[in-house]
Amino acid sequence: LGLVLRLFQQPNKASKMGRYSKKPENEAKSVKTKGSYLRVHFKNTRETVAAIRGMNVNRAIRFLENVKEKKEIVPFTRFNGGVGRKAQCKAWGHPQGRWPVKSVEFVLGLLKNAKSNAEFKELNADALVVTHAQANAAPHMRRRTYRAHGRINPYQSSPSHIELILTETDKEVPRPEDAGRPHKVSQKKLARERREQRNRGE
Repeated sequence: LGLVLRLFQQPNKASKMGRYSKKPENEAKSVKTKGSYLRVHFKNTRETVAAIRGMNVNRAIRFLENVKEKKEIVPFTRFNGGVGRKAQCKAWGHPQGRWPVKSVEFVLGLLKNAKSNAEFKELNADALVVTHAQANAAPHMRRRTYRAHGRINPYQSSPSHIELILTETDKEVPRPEDAGRPHKVSQKKLARERREQRNRGE
């Protein structure tokens, strides 16, 4: 009986590997990191993860640090019912956004872990790009709250699974030459120059 119990208690080897929803195109040049059953709201985390997708790892870390200080904002494009409009969202071309600090801290920890994994694999950590970023809803964690007249209501949390894949890239985006592009001047500046010319009597 003891042998049978031990056989049933052995963990599944496939579950120890940590499955990802996507495989990197180049395994040797990629690093992976994930967190499961994290006590952080899924909807906020989904928007935070979507915002850093495609960013360079250093830019993503800087962006998340700025969100914590409310210098930049996370746009809420899907779960945006009742989310207020913010002026900082103009940079994203979407009117609604928030500063989900707790989600930012969890994602920030995963990004720093991915950088450590890249250094262990002897990759260039500064050349990593977030090629895959995904947040999934974990099972609700149940509690109860006590209401009037002896009633009890559910008091559930919405934890998250987060997975990130970062890939080393050696492609450098060339900066376009300013000489070949027309220089744009604002209408306010043109009006101010005309006003100054009139004042000088030219």
